[in-house]
Amino acid sequence: MDPLFSELEVSFKRIASSLNFDVSERQREQLIQYVLLINKWNKAYNLTSVRDPQEMLVKHIFDSIVVSPYLEGSDFADVGTGPGLPGIPLAIMNPEKTFLLIDSLGKRVRFIKQSVYELKIDNVTALQTRVEDVELDKPLDGVLSRAFASLSDMLNWCQNLTDDKGQFLALKGQVDKLELDEIPTGFTVVDCINLNVPTLEGERHLVKVKKVPS
Repeated sequence: MDPLFSELEVSFKRIASSLNFDVSERQREQLIQYVLLINKWNKAYNLTSVRDPQEMLVKHIFDSIVVSPYLEGSDFADVGTGPGLPGIPLAIMNPEKTFLLIDSLGKRVRFIKQSVYELKIDNVTALQTRVEDVELDKPLDGVLSRAFASLSDMLNWCQNLTDDKGQFLALKGQVDKLELDEIPTGFTVVDCINLNVPTLEGERHLVKVKKVPS
């Protein structure tokens, strides 16, 4: 077995012991293999500024999966997904839900497709396009973004992806009151949840926004 996998597994088990939900052995293996894929491709594709796989575990994997208990519904988009964050970790944690991962950069989408193939994930679709150009047959239950844009831009660009029954889920560090005050007309903040990411320094929040029914 890859010695790096073994090192990451030890760290994963230690960090996961602080979560308030379970991660199965199969899910743990897939999440660690995903870190190894990012680490491998990062050298040529520059997918993330985080270079240390141990850091990736905390800043990418655990920072993503802590959102899992707050996903309501079955169909989600992850906009500006980059190398697949938080979409791929959440898809691994929620095999019964579907995830549409959207990014405008071809190299990222190629990486996502390769990762989905190698990890045997069957609930992820990757799409290379600008999010405002996406056309869907039916509105999604949730639209996720992590380090994608300001809340105002996210809502403007992604409003075509869901209706007033769905939710916009923005993963943020500190929550800026000014940013909340600047959300466009027709939207309302329904919740701001303080996320506990084990061993991560700094604050993490999940901001939930809905369209106001017309």
